[in-house]
Amino acid sequence: MPTPEYHITCIKNVLIAKDVYEIHCEKPEGFLYEAGQFILFDVPLPENPQDIQTRAYSIASAPHEENLLFVVKLLAGGRASRWIQESLTAGDTVRMQGPFGRFLLDTETENDYVFICTSTGIAPFRSQVLTALKNGDGRRMDIFFGNRQEEDLFWTDEFEALKTAHPNVGFHTILSKPQASWGGHTGYVQDFVQREVQDLKEKHIYVCGNPTMAEEVKQLCLEQWHIPKEHLHVEGFI
Repeated sequence: MPTPEYHITCIKNVLIAKDVYEIHCEKPEGFLYEAGQFILFDVPLPENPQDIQTRAYSIASAPHEENLLFVVKLLAGGRASRWIQESLTAGDTVRMQGPFGRFLLDTETENDYVFICTSTGIAPFRSQVLTALKNGDGRRMDIFFGNRQEEDLFWTDEFEALKTAHPNVGFHTILSKPQASWGGHTGYVQDFVQREVQDLKEKHIYVCGNPTMAEEVKQLCLEQWHIPKEHLHVEGFI
């Protein structure tokens, strides 16, 4: 069966943190997906729009939201980074394929959720947390959001508001190279999780973000934290 494809319209493309762009698109009629899935965008070279390759992005919007939301971290000289920074504007039509992926919330058990991410790796967790809350899921959900410096942060106000509105939601921001004025948590996100979460082996662990961090957390889960493999979920796309 061929992968569904859609032509969607960009509503907004805006810089929201250092080298981080937030992209809003119209949701095409008939497009259905589950929280945690991703899509493929057709990405042209700015100087040659006929030269097209696909790039994968997690869907940050929840399925019940009106439009589609994506967040992209620029990589110097990258094809998609150049397209987003130099070319993509509101009103542009983009070809999209999907949805793809099995990075989905395990709702078969009552285990609490621990979400570990860096930078734009928070994208699928926004979709998952909003979906779980809409569905009335009362289990504990802790999001651990790692970045280097304050200028890298985004969406913190939204997650802090969720934390305030929902007693079962925790949101923890950790910076590895903060300015001296930073009064929050410091260090690497994986070290902070290990200090802060009790009974990790009783949780569902979801990991998305920097590949080095993701691999280290995976090894910690399996070798030191004794997380059952079926409770560990790692996403390769951010």
